[in-house]
Amino acid sequence: MTTLLKKCLGSALLLGGLFALQASHAAPPQDLKGKNVVLVHGAFADGSSWEKVIPLLEARGLHVVAVQNPLSSLADDVAATKRVIDQQTGPVVLVGHSWAGVVISEAGNDDKVKNLVYVAAFAPDSGQSIDDVTKGKPAPAWASELQKDSAGNLTLSTKAVLEDFAQDVPLPQRRVIAATQGPWASACIGQKVTTAAWHDKPSYFVVAGQDRMIDPNLQRSMAKTIGAHVTMVDASHVAMVSQPKAVADTIIAAAKAAQ
Repeated sequence: MTTLLKKCLGSALLLGGLFALQASHAAPPQDLKGKNVVLVHGAFADGSSWEKVIPLLEARGLHVVAVQNPLSSLADDVAATKRVIDQQTGPVVLVGHSWAGVVISEAGNDDKVKNLVYVAAFAPDSGQSIDDVTKGKPAPAWASELQKDSAGNLTLSTKAVLEDFAQDVPLPQRRVIAATQGPWASACIGQKVTTAAWHDKPSYFVVAGQDRMIDPNLQRSMAKTIGAHVTMVDASHVAMVSQPKAVADTIIAAAKAAQ
């Protein structure tokens, strides 16, 4: 073999190694195939609230489904979530944002569900509602901005969305969030969890440090009560929109632990 040919082969091998190294950095390992993540949105939202988190989870091989809750009652939202869980093959990590923390606390009793992830969410105990969890605490500023329609469904004013719900999201996106709200039945606030799944399932909690919807101190207290693995993020209530990587990393940690 000539010296020139050897140099050419050496250069080709070196370039191949560099391309392989770049590819390994560009694409995360598909190491979580066979596991499922079911994402449950909160009040005033829909499944698209998870749009920045979903690609990060799928890049790791996870099968991801976002539930479209009717937001009409705890029973209705639990039923919608359980229908999605029933469709999954293999272990499920069940994730809930805000009001959906109540939903996953009930729906998470399904045998397929291995771990729970609360994202800036309520985590009531058995026999508790949001009313019970927040009893005796001062009303937040946004409470006066709630609007009720003729059917008793609640939405937030645009002002509340811009200033309290998603204040760390770019303004055009905040306006879209305000305009596309999912009306939430006011009766949900008083509806109680029968048996809280976190008693029997490992839990993870993303605490949003700049949350103006659910007091971060209350989030920390609930996370401690349920014995959750805690991730702190400097984010508004919609941490999955403004800090998707931190939220995805927590869900991935839960998926790794799910058996």
